[in-house]
Amino acid sequence: MQETPRANRLHIGLFGKRNSGKSSLINALTNQEVALVSDIAGTTTDPVYKAMEIHGIGPCVFIDTAGLDDEGELGALRIQQTMRAMDRTDIALLVCTGDDIEKELEWSRLLKEKNIPVIWILNKADLLTDVTSTIRSIEKKCGQVPLGVSACTKQGMEDIRRSLIAKLPDETMSRGIVGKLVEEGDTVMLVMPQDIQAPKGRLILPQVQTIRELLDRKCLVMSCTTGQIDRMLQALVHPPKLIITDSQVFKTVYEKKPFASKLTSFSVLFAQYKGDIDYFIEGANAIGRLTENSRVLIAEACTHAPLTEDIGRVKIPNMLRKKFGSGLLIEHVSGTDFPEDLSKYDLIIHCGACMFNRKYVLSRVEQARKQNIPMTNYGVTIAYLAGILDKIDY
Repeated sequence: MQETPRANRLHIGLFGKRNSGKSSLINALTNQEVALVSDIAGTTTDPVYKAMEIHGIGPCVFIDTAGLDDEGELGALRIQQTMRAMDRTDIALLVCTGDDIEKELEWSRLLKEKNIPVIWILNKADLLTDVTSTIRSIEKKCGQVPLGVSACTKQGMEDIRRSLIAKLPDETMSRGIVGKLVEEGDTVMLVMPQDIQAPKGRLILPQVQTIRELLDRKCLVMSCTTGQIDRMLQALVHPPKLIITDSQVFKTVYEKKPFASKLTSFSVLFAQYKGDIDYFIEGANAIGRLTENSRVLIAEACTHAPLTEDIGRVKIPNMLRKKFGSGLLIEHVSGTDFPEDLSKYDLIIHCGACMFNRKYVLSRVEQARKQNIPMTNYGVTIAYLAGILDKIDY
């Protein structure tokens, strides 16, 4: 893996009217021609995601969105896509070119409702006759001093970079995947069944990312398949500090693990890394209230074709129907498909979301929370069904 996955990058969204210079601003900030620029209003249609490395910020993704003032039936669809991009945005750059900002103020309120930090940008400042007066007028209306910049001359790009750094989330993935479960020098044992979802020659993304983080934290990393657990434990002088397993073999590993070793799974780790682990643990309690007449939504981040051993489409549904009856209704969504109205569901079970950034996962959690729908995660669900949810660590 040569680059930081997009899901692990800070997402910076640019919002503004058509021809406010959002695409030009991205090009100026990155010193590259990464976004299509045109004098024709509405050049940017669907949101464009561009992964970059910015000094002081690190790996990030710029989201270039359609104009907030887009018109017509097609324009309404473009604005809808911009709204969806907002759910992925960690920090927003709200771009205007003058003090007529009624439309921008509407979007500012929407961003704040989603707890997204907003940086106001007065672009094309080099074309204004009285920049100071315009800045004061905007400040009076929005309550924030906009940064006067010019994408054309690259004036103010350093100011934007500093403002972005100042608004970096306090916990921008800083706790990492394994959180506080390990320290430097700890031995960590990984149990990774190699099935149809991890074909010969590769590991799945959560495993790769976890191994890399453990190596960065100077842990001793040992890996084995399910059938080699006993031999691995016998080969170790001391029990491992932590065992991380594929959720599908949670119960098997729990029955074999040393008493002194902590136990978790890749999916559970990603539940706390990308989502709201406390809400997911709480949501798992709703599993016990399911009946044969209940309706469950299983949400996958990936859009792969269903496999015969698929955990979300085969294994978890089989576990649930075995416990609650074959009549249990289970629906699936994948990728960015996610219903606006969740009221018909008794429970939502989400994958580990290694393909989504944390902001996007939390937007789904908040959507479920507002509609009072319990939500949990693959690994948490399997641990609950195995009767060991209170025995795992995260």
